Order: sequence, then structure tokens, then C-alpha cells
Amino acid sequence: MNYNLNKLSEKQEKTSTWIALKKLLQLIEHERKNLWMALGAILANSTLNLLGPLIIGITVDKYILPKNYHGVLVNASILLAMYLAALVSSYLQTKLMGGVGQRMLFTLRNAIFNKLQQLPVDFFNQNKAGDLISRVNNDTDKINQFFSQSLMQFIGSIATMLGSGIFLLAINPKLGIAALSPGLLILLFTFLVSAWVKRKNAVNLKSVGGMSAEIQESLNNFKVIIAFNRRDYFRKRFDSANRQNYRTAIRAGIANNIFLPVYSFFSSIAQLMVLIAGIYLVNQHEMDTGKALVSYIMYVTLFYNPLRQLASLWANFQGAMASWDRISEILGLESNLVLIESSKTEPNEALLEFRNVHFGYVPENEILHNVSFKLERGKTYALVGPTGGGKTTTASLIARLYDPSKGEVLLNGKDIRAYQPEEKTRKIGFILQEPFLFTGTVRENILYGNEIYKDYSNVQFEQVIADANLGALLALFEQGLDTQLTTSGDGISLGQKQIIAFMRAVLRNPDLLILDEATANIDTITEKLLGDILNKLPETTTRVIIAHRLNTIENADEIFFVNSGEVIPAGSFDDAVNMLLHGKRVS
Repeated sequence: MNYNLNKLSEKQEKTSTWIALKKLLQLIEHERKNLWMALGAILANSTLNLLGPLIIGITVDKYILPKNYHGVLVNASILLAMYLAALVSSYLQTKLMGGVGQRMLFTLRNAIFNKLQQLPVDFFNQNKAGDLISRVNNDTDKINQFFSQSLMQFIGSIATMLGSGIFLLAINPKLGIAALSPGLLILLFTFLVSAWVKRKNAVNLKSVGGMSAEIQESLNNFKVIIAFNRRDYFRKRFDSANRQNYRTAIRAGIANNIFLPVYSFFSSIAQLMVLIAGIYLVNQHEMDTGKALVSYIMYVTLFYNPLRQLASLWANFQGAMASWDRISEILGLESNLVLIESSKTEPNEALLEFRNVHFGYVPENEILHNVSFKLERGKTYALVGPTGGGKTTTASLIARLYDPSKGEVLLNGKDIRAYQPEEKTRKIGFILQEPFLFTGTVRENILYGNEIYKDYSNVQFEQVIADANLGALLALFEQGLDTQLTTSGDGISLGQKQIIAFMRAVLRNPDLLILDEATANIDTITEKLLGDILNKLPETTTRVIIAHRLNTIENADEIFFVNSGEVIPAGSFDDAVNMLLHGKRVS
């Protein structure tokens, strides 16, 4: 299945901005009460600001021109009270939306992270970690900034514009139409340019993700870069990604700032039109100086000033929607490792069986062709073959990291797809070729995914380890269970990492244990120690060993040769060696 987000974004038909916004709002359905309260506060703020010019116009005509200063003071007091109330409502909506924005950020990041945990290994093979991190951090923060800082300003600006437009038409319809006509040109310009602005922001966000991925990849491999003295390679790769981000950021910046000068130009034109026409009408005694002209000019200002705000707010909105597109690409994905309902359990002596299995990471390149074999309980099996022959792929299908494109994998006579993930994980242990550690203690790393012993004290857990014949392995760590580890594993050897992975798998007591080159980085003494522990596992435990060392597979009950899409019995140990040397089946 194609999980490449960059390719999916190119193929997917983009939904309209308003449909995308509707889907985003569904994520914060629980914030409806706070949103309505914030909306009420911003509408109250807009209403209070809209009443100001009307009161000022009345004050000019009724109190200032007749020199009735008592009336001026009364109306000034009313205006002061109104503007204080507007200040309180503005603070209230800012506080409410700040909380909504932060909770939305929390909800979005949780939703993405939970979705990532549901997706298969195939998804992470096709996407760079740095780009995913950028989507979780950078893209969600852009949406948070819009909701917490811009959304209510956006709504308030529109409310103020609509109110001002109504007052303009009510005071003088003809002059109102002339004053509002540049606004129609602004709306037309916005409609034509918005999609282009959103595209430029999307390209910039993609380049930010690419640069994050490049940094993450280079830092993860910095030891190799230093070992080969190829800092120049690191610099060139980063410089290329940084230049690409710079170019897209410039283009996005130009797109985001194109609204302001255009909006300002049309605003100035409208105000100039009103001023000239208003002075003419006053001279012709068709308009009062205060209630009409003064109020009119103030309402024109109230109509076009929010447009200047909308210039930047609309660009922020398009950026937030571009971020939402990138986030929704992840949220819209579904795992191809579906859980099926199957009560059918066939009588089967084998613990695990492949039936006519076909598989390829991409449909056009099939790696396994019509593979069938059985693994019986309590036996040790070895998978051998040349590098790239399909050994790890076969083991990954056994552990259900992938599903076959055709055929079936049966566990205890039941389709492996019918097992709940927790149950399947209890039954199958997998020691990977490249062990992964989490930042924490040895204890925390051994207990990862193991709920049985989580409440045990160190003394109790050490006894469990000793009973499992793993005490000698724990002794290899200076501070035992309390030895501190980092994700990078600095301070311990690669062999010690593999030992932790080994203990992590064995303590789960799986029915089937897969060891993918599990002893490749371990000295011969420790390897013998691990071999002894494997031999002391319960008699019902089935072992699948992938190894290049011949001594590792010498005592296997059965050896399979994996190459060219086939998994075939290799016969005796000598036959397996001969097949490895010649890379083909022995007749």
C-alpha cells in the first residue's frame, strides 16, 4: 500500500477550504460552549465600537455646534463606558480563545500521535521521521496560532465591516454604494488569489518538513559522517535543504503579504471618494456636518480598517488550512493490517503455517512467490540465504509486521489476522537485527510492552530474571536494572543493546521467538550464554533464527534456504552450507 505522504498529497484532490475548516472544527466539538461565549464577546465588542461614530455624529450636531457642553460631557461619559465595556469583552474573547487554541493543539497532537501508533511499519518505511515531526510540531502550532490569536479577530473584523456597511447605506444610500464599491473589488481579488496563497504555504511547509528530515537524518548518522570525514557531505545536504526552504519561504512570504498593499490601496481610494463627495454634499446642504459627514467618514474607516487586518488574517488562515491539509493526510490514513473476524480454527499440529504466500513491498516487485511451509511447536528453525534473499521479510510476515498480498499465514490453525494485536504480541517475540532503546533505565527498557511485571520491585524483578536464567546477562550492566540508557545507546556496546532486546523478548514467554541476527554483535562468550538460555526455554517454544554464522544454525532442527522468492527445506547442515556457497538449490 502507498503510504508516502508526499506522493499522496500530489495525487489527492484537495477539498475546499470551507469543507476542510468544517472537519477541523469537528475535532473541537467539545469546545462549542467556549466558542459561542467568545463569539458573543467579539460581537458585543464590534457592536459597541460601531455605536461610537453614531454617538459622536449626534454629539457634533446637537451639542458641539449649539455649544451645549453639558450634553458633550454626558455623551463623552457614555462613550467612555462603551469603550471600557468593549475592552472587557475584547479581553474575555482573547482569554477564551487562548484556552481553546491550546486545548486544540493538545487534541490535534494527541490525534496525530494516536493515528501514528495505529499505522503499520510500512508507513514509517515510506516517510521520513523529520517530516512527521514537523507535522506534529510545526503544522499543529500554525493552526493553534490561528485559532488562539486570529480567528476571533477575523470574525470581529467581518462583523465590524458588515455593521459599518449597514450604517453607510442607511445614512446615505447613494454615497454608501460608492463607498462600498472598492470593497467588491477587494473580495474579487481575494477570491482569485487565495488558492495560490494556500499552495505557496503548502510548498513552504513541505520544505520545512524536508529540512527537518534532513537534519534528523544527518544528526542520527553523525558518527558515520565524522568517521569518514565527510562533514562536507553533511554541509552540502543541509545547504541544499536550507536553500530550498529559503526559496519557498520567500515565495510564501510574498504570497502572504500581497493582500495588505492591495487592501490598503482600495481603502484609501474609498476614503478619498467619500471625503470629496461628502464635502460636496455638505456644501449643497444635502448632508449634515456631524451626524452625516463625521459619522460617515468614521464608518468608512471602520469598514476599511478591518480589511487591512483581514489582509494578514486571511494569509494566516490560508497557512493554517495548508497545515491542516498536511495533518489530515495522516489522520485520513488507515492501517492495511486489518483485523478480521474469524472463529474458524483448523486442526493443525503446526504452530505457524505459510500457505501459498506472495508478498512484495511494492506491487510491481514481488519478493516472495507462492511460499508454503510449517513450523512445529518446540523446534528450532534456521533461515539462511544470501543478503537480500528475503529472510527478514519472511520473519516480518511471521510476526505480522506486514500481511501477504496473497495467501494465508496461520497461527495455531487460525488466520493470524484474526488475533488482537496484544494477543499476537504475547505469542510471538521478535528480536530485531537493530535493537532500539528508549531513554531511561535498563529495567524500563526490558519491561517495555510487558504489563506482567510492571508493579514488581527491583528485588522481585531480579528474582524473575534469575528464574528465567537471565541473571548472568543482567550482571553485564554495572548498575543492574538502574543503569541509565539513552535512545542513541551511548555508553553501552551494541552487544549490550542486543542483550537488552533479548531479555525484553524472552521475559514475555512467547510461543514463537524470532531472532534476526540477534547474536551478530555479541562476543562468543556471551553468544554461548545466550545459546544456553535459549536451550532452557520451555519445550513448547518455537525458535526461528536468522543468522550468517554457520555455528548459530548448526544445531537447528530444520534449515530453510531463502532466495529468489522461495523458502525451501535445505536438508542437512552440509547441504545448507553448499547452498549458501552457491546461492542456489542443491539437486
